[in-house]
Amino acid sequence: MLLRAALASLVLASLTLPAQAETIRIAIGTQDTTINCAAGGLLIRELGLLDKYLPHDGAYKDAHYDIQWKNFTSGAPLTNEMVAGKLDFGAMADFPGAFNGVAFETAGKHSLFISVLSGSTRGSGNGIVVPSASGVQALAELKGKTISVPFASTAHGMLLRAVAAQGWDPLKDVNIIAQPPEVAGSALQAGKIDAHADFVPFAELFPSRGFARKIYDGAQAGAPTFHGALVDQAYARQYPEIVVAYLRASLEANQLLAAEPEKYSELIAKVTGVDAEVNYLFHGPLGVQTRDLTWKPEYRQAVGTAIDTLKLLKKADRGLDLNTFIDDQYIRAAFKASHLDYAAQLANYAQTPLATPDAATGQAISDFSRVAEIWVRGEPKVRHYASAQSAFAALASLKQEGKGIRAVYAQASDSGIKLLAEQAWFARDAQGQLSAFLLKGQAEQYAAAQGGKVLDFSEATAQAVAAR
Repeated sequence: MLLRAALASLVLASLTLPAQAETIRIAIGTQDTTINCAAGGLLIRELGLLDKYLPHDGAYKDAHYDIQWKNFTSGAPLTNEMVAGKLDFGAMADFPGAFNGVAFETAGKHSLFISVLSGSTRGSGNGIVVPSASGVQALAELKGKTISVPFASTAHGMLLRAVAAQGWDPLKDVNIIAQPPEVAGSALQAGKIDAHADFVPFAELFPSRGFARKIYDGAQAGAPTFHGALVDQAYARQYPEIVVAYLRASLEANQLLAAEPEKYSELIAKVTGVDAEVNYLFHGPLGVQTRDLTWKPEYRQAVGTAIDTLKLLKKADRGLDLNTFIDDQYIRAAFKASHLDYAAQLANYAQTPLATPDAATGQAISDFSRVAEIWVRGEPKVRHYASAQSAFAALASLKQEGKGIRAVYAQASDSGIKLLAEQAWFARDAQGQLSAFLLKGQAEQYAAAQGGKVLDFSEATAQAVAAR
């Protein structure tokens, strides 16, 4: 059969057992609220994509499939069930993914990291927030403070690297405590912690809901991060075609997100309760992370860094052989079966492209460094503008017309990540152009170099209106 031919290069394929008259379990662990796992779980489940690609010929002619889904809020409990043989697949970040590999090895088994789902080669996605009323503007001001984080998460690894970059001792110079995001949200609102480090989407979700402010993005640590998919190695050896079918479903989910990010941001919101406006930050064009299923060297590096961090935390006594733990043969086969070019995508580092024209002029946008966007309530598509000045002038007009505004976004001029404009800082240069930044200090540095001025969102919008 064709799919078997696509896997001809896999030595494991020869070990495939006949599946005739067999009921084959496909048990998949998802992390729905970790929204950049959507292409490896939530969308496949909600849209029934896996059924489209499961084999029904050859050895699978008479097979019946028992597809099981189980949702988790973090990777650790998902790993426990995979090791216990209750799940075949799982989606999680680099850090818990590395722990998954270690846990399997400790149990005398093996798991495989088979695909990336979404990530950032620069580290965006993880972040640190403070209560909205806090005067803290940067990580350097948190020495001696209490910072909570979900332990053994990718955000935990980011926090440790960020603390080390400050020259601090994580055991003495800061008080790091374990808190899952659902607890940390209440703690931030009650002022019980000074800061919270978390993974996707909470460093954006908490600020979006108004009770926190982001003061650190993982890109500042320069450490690649991603979420991806794992499979029990024994399962993959027995059913390689099913592994490829799962990854083909992921590829289609990824394509759907790229084509209609607003539509699927709404679906993710309906299922998870994570606001669609926050989902769009990640899944929209020029988003915080890119949806990239290829094993770029930076993502391999992220797994290696995670393993080293686990050793530092004494969570792992042994390392993992990345050459066998990371296994790209299945995703390569999935690309081929779906008539996609793996090599071309492996070399592509571009953000999800923005191909929509400027909402004010109708002209194509060629410079993406100052793009700003407005999601008008009641409109299915986000409006795009070539500059923050243009967007903010349009924003004032929309409000005068009585239009409700769901969200305003601005593209960070330095890191290129999408920001919630209401929480961003802006630097106006001598020519009157606005550049957006996550941190006030970044805007101040840029303004000083350009002979300009630093503005908050209210000041920037007022200036844009005055300049019309």
